[in-house]
Amino acid sequence: MAVLWGVSFDATPLSGVVVEFVKTARHFHDRGYEVHLDLGYDIKADKGRFFLPYRDEALLLPPWVRLSRLPDVAAVDGYDASLATSVLQEVVEKGDLRLLPQVERIAEALCDRLLSLWESLGVTRVLVENGTLPENIMFTHALQKAIVRYGARHHLGRYVLWRDHDLMWQSEPGTGKYGRAPYPNVPPLLDSVHVRYLALHEQAKALTRAWAPHVRHIDVLPNAFPHRPATVGPQNASFRADHGIPEGARLIARTTRIIPQKRIDRDIHLLAQLAETMDVYLFVAGDTGEDPREYRRLTALADDLGVADRTVFGGWLVPDPDAIGASAGHGYSVRDLLAHADLVSFLTSYDYDSYGNPIGESIAAEVPYISSGYELYPTVYGDKGFRAPVLHDDLPTPAFVNEVAQLLNDDDLRARTAEHNHRLGERHFGRSTAEGLLERLVLTPMGLRTRMSVILPVYNEAANLTAVLESLHGQRGRDGRLDPELYEIVVVDNNSSDDTVALAKRFADDHPDLSLHIVHEPEQGVSCARRTGMLFAAERSAGRPGGPASAAGERFYLVSADADCQVDPRWLSSLLEAMDASGADLGVCDYFYRAEHFAGRPRLWDAISRTLRCRAVAFSLFGGFPDGKGFAVEREAHDRAGGIEIFYQLEGGRFVNHLSDDWDFGIKVSALGGSRVYAPDSRVEINPRRVDHALEEVIEGKAYGSGGTIVMRDIRPGSDGQVATPVRDLTAEEARRAWEFSIKDFVPKNLLLPVLLEPDLLGSGPVRDFFGPSLAGALRQRIGEIVEEMRILDFTPIHRYKTPSFRLYFEFADALFERLRATVGEDIGHPPPLPDCLADVPRERFREFVAYYCEDRESGEAHDYFGNGGVF
Repeated sequence: MAVLWGVSFDATPLSGVVVEFVKTARHFHDRGYEVHLDLGYDIKADKGRFFLPYRDEALLLPPWVRLSRLPDVAAVDGYDASLATSVLQEVVEKGDLRLLPQVERIAEALCDRLLSLWESLGVTRVLVENGTLPENIMFTHALQKAIVRYGARHHLGRYVLWRDHDLMWQSEPGTGKYGRAPYPNVPPLLDSVHVRYLALHEQAKALTRAWAPHVRHIDVLPNAFPHRPATVGPQNASFRADHGIPEGARLIARTTRIIPQKRIDRDIHLLAQLAETMDVYLFVAGDTGEDPREYRRLTALADDLGVADRTVFGGWLVPDPDAIGASAGHGYSVRDLLAHADLVSFLTSYDYDSYGNPIGESIAAEVPYISSGYELYPTVYGDKGFRAPVLHDDLPTPAFVNEVAQLLNDDDLRARTAEHNHRLGERHFGRSTAEGLLERLVLTPMGLRTRMSVILPVYNEAANLTAVLESLHGQRGRDGRLDPELYEIVVVDNNSSDDTVALAKRFADDHPDLSLHIVHEPEQGVSCARRTGMLFAAERSAGRPGGPASAAGERFYLVSADADCQVDPRWLSSLLEAMDASGADLGVCDYFYRAEHFAGRPRLWDAISRTLRCRAVAFSLFGGFPDGKGFAVEREAHDRAGGIEIFYQLEGGRFVNHLSDDWDFGIKVSALGGSRVYAPDSRVEINPRRVDHALEEVIEGKAYGSGGTIVMRDIRPGSDGQVATPVRDLTAEEARRAWEFSIKDFVPKNLLLPVLLEPDLLGSGPVRDFFGPSLAGALRQRIGEIVEEMRILDFTPIHRYKTPSFRLYFEFADALFERLRATVGEDIGHPPPLPDCLADVPRERFREFVAYYCEDRESGEAHDYFGNGGVF
């Protein structure tokens, strides 16, 4: 059985942190996980629960949550609440490091106990709540050690979700309780293949990245709430009567801890001023015993202001049972209070709260709220358009009181405000938000034997999709059908408005033997869709049982496909065999057209076939570079490269994403030391529409844009109202131009770029034989000179490799074409004419002006000369 073990650093039986744990854990429980939780009594010292036995805490939680405490903690020599407090004050706050040896000794002892507990439970997932808040760095160190050791021992991938509700910069930063930025004595975040960090909002994510730039895997998981209006029913009809609140009185609800930082005194001052003109009550839900001094202060204040009879301290209320799945029958819940409340208040301190769960709960329950302008209020709520009176002063001002009074007295205004906030809240904080992220990261199960995820970006591909999916379903191995348990399909919908998604779902229903997932990418562009699909598959493969590699050392591959292309029956099995046999990080397919699609068009077919012959030679020499039509990447190589990178450029005065994500990704993987293998038996048939419907652009060398911009119009017949282009052959002049653009695109990308990335290839083996000793030596020397001259050691981004490869083309064109003629055939011919601007350049200054020409970014002259990628 899959087992989730979680720990809360909050050290309370029920808090916002614990509630969010339960909400998250419920997603796992619904998928068959056994759920365990440590409430953190033996972690956080200021709650007074160190070593306190659990008693009735389980009654506050759903029955499927098992309280599972770290065993024998009290037996760790020296570990107790006083030491935790001393470490926080001396090491973290003051920077006195004399206690560090004791910290490390105790961390090792706690780590051993964690490992023993996880082994006994058979833990497969860990959820840490608030672990970065350095209240107890001994336990944090222990968790980090245990995560690394347990993950390595069981070959687990990214099995830990580490979520922070509070951070040093969000939790009383003015007190210096956790030291001062950059918090040198706080345990740094663990950069591990086993951990994914979750922040509550984008600002927390940005601050975390700034504090811990070494950590890449950070996502935003906002607190989620079930968005249903709270209503009065049989189960809570007597709530007001039981608490002495008249039915006709206005009721303000405050659900919070009763501690000074929460500023409940503001609510009492507000109540006193409102009570001068209306019948109004304040209900404070919270543990009155947590801070007895603060409770006495607040009750004295209510008495002094004459509203003691209107201030109800109602004690603990359980969370919404529907929100966390808790059992009924344990008294009133927060939801019962909200059903009777006219207004929810959250007038907290400026620098104390990070999320403001009471606001989220009120929005979800369709009750208006008021808030103080605490530090993160704009980030979480205010900037999203929620409507509420906001207090920006220490105590309620007459203007603020009047605004609250207007809201309480106007039933229609309250209803409109609540409905507006509820609608916005469902969009930003509904369950689907958390569900979508968790589904992408960890929840969608992956088969134990799955070796490959085929990523298929789609946008209005209803005409082609079924045939493509059938070809993937019918993949074959050497001895028959390829075992469908070895691979899966990830369809990435990129805002399709036709029946694409419905067809994918129907196909999945009709073919249950093949796992098919549908994910969505809202940003338009095949690059974005491919990136999302690969991230989805990479995350799930890293967390699958057995980890990223099985005990047998099997690797996992992400495979790209295009919805308008057809794959041969042995496409996948040939790729898998080539990748496994070579140990390569990238596997490149063979791309081909069917000659019958160009029957009666001999000139066009001649230009295409010559290009494909050149490509076969280059791919055999260098392994080729990925094309979105079909390639594979080993998962860990994908992660090292950071996944598909999206580049942006200006088109028509606005930024659009770049189309060269596949090539650039291959370059990045290669530049990081990744190897490539060409799999000639893994064949992808290119859809002839790529030529037929862009024929004029092919002839003009503008198939992927011009003027320095790389774009491609939608070439599907009928898209954007276009009329299908009549099928025709090229004239002799058009054929010449099409071939020249094709070969000019081919040489820099396929012959020069590989040796730019790896100059040592020119020193020996088939590559040296292809170029010949003289040209190989000259290229190697010149590459070294250009690298030194340009001061660029990394040709990874697209615009870095273009300039040097273009320059090498001009300088060595005659010699390069000589080698192509000798290897591929005499019909390759000679280099196309130089640009006119270079024709009159003195020979001795040729290299100098070539550099100027290739660096000309404003006009895109070099970009246009090379045709920016022929579609052949």
